[in-house]
Amino acid sequence: MMLRQTPTEWLRQRTRSLLDPIAAFLARLGVTPNMVTVMGLFVNIFAAVLLTQGQFSAAGWFLLIFGPLDAVDGALARLSGQKSRFGAFLDSTLDRYSEIVLYFGLLVYFFYHPEPTAPLLVFAAVVGSLLVSYVKARAEALGYECNVGLLTRMERFVVLSVGLILGLIIPTLWVIAILANLTALYRMHYVWRKTLERGEQGSGIKK
Repeated sequence: MMLRQTPTEWLRQRTRSLLDPIAAFLARLGVTPNMVTVMGLFVNIFAAVLLTQGQFSAAGWFLLIFGPLDAVDGALARLSGQKSRFGAFLDSTLDRYSEIVLYFGLLVYFFYHPEPTAPLLVFAAVVGSLLVSYVKARAEALGYECNVGLLTRMERFVVLSVGLILGLIIPTLWVIAILANLTALYRMHYVWRKTLERGEQGSGIKK
């Protein structure tokens, strides 16, 4: 059975003491949370360029070193009192772009260096990754917390980065493609159970 608390949340709770000083330093420089969010996107774009050239190890290390920007923007918003709905919206939206651009980089590489299963694996990984986030957002819009599951964004990020560094591209894509989709399905099942607990079972579909 999957954990109710994701590894992402567990890690964030234990790295706050490391992230807060970085966020405080950026706040003194006048850097805003939205600036950090946009910087995170450009980090992934640069990594994607490396992927198109087959520089997998360099891309993996680059992502591991600069990836924490994804968590720093939230810490910066909290410490500087600049939390906003638009900031949360921007962060979530650019996170999706960041993931997609990385897989696009892999697709470009595999276009010039064909691997039989690579396109399907990249497609499945993208679908699973996007659905994990979409199911969570949709559940929260309906009033349910949905932070459950194994392969959330941070875990996918770490798995992909380590896989790139080790040069295990195809096995890594298999792991992400399978576990991301299983996480999305598990979240759907979790929300379904929550609706039953609230007595909201029904046959009607509302959009």
